[in-house]
Amino acid sequence: MARILVLKSSINGSQSQTGALIDTFLAERQANGHADDVIVRNLVDADLPMLDSELFHALRGAANPSERAQRAIVLSDELIDELKSSDLLLIGAPMYNLNVPTQLKNWFDLVARARVTFRYTETYPVGLVEGISAIVFSSRGGVHIGQETDAVTPYLRAVLGLMGISDVEFVYAEGLDMKPHGFEAGLANARRQMDALHA
Repeated sequence: MARILVLKSSINGSQSQTGALIDTFLAERQANGHADDVIVRNLVDADLPMLDSELFHALRGAANPSERAQRAIVLSDELIDELKSSDLLLIGAPMYNLNVPTQLKNWFDLVARARVTFRYTETYPVGLVEGISAIVFSSRGGVHIGQETDAVTPYLRAVLGLMGISDVEFVYAEGLDMKPHGFEAGLANARRQMDALHA
């Protein structure tokens, strides 16, 4: 049985395409006999605190943190424990204005912590999160794979790799706003990518 952590960050609620792809992926795993333990974090509803100077220094161990900062540290510890206890991380990452949603960035700002999920060395940072693979489901209105306009893929590869998560797959649903058939074609292509992951 795998322990799966799901991060949903779409602002579109029940109309979210990344959320629907994740739900389909999990349903197909169940149909294939996987009895997974699934934890879902809807980051839009979570109202995670945005990183500022106070929280930045508190998360790095500054003395005498305020009550607000102490709550953020407790939440950060909870999110990190949740991540480290998982086997598989599923990330819904729609592209908004060429990057990841603010809510997803807030999660990473609380979880990517020096001396907790990574440590510095004399040369390169070393990730401290082990034994986890990740699948990113990313929807886009246009076509951006391999282009300079895709900031989502390199950012997520980099921040996951910083923490030690290097086994990362991507499922792209692209061209969803392109007329007349982009929506159907983009989702069909994403489904083919998902089928390859199940194979």
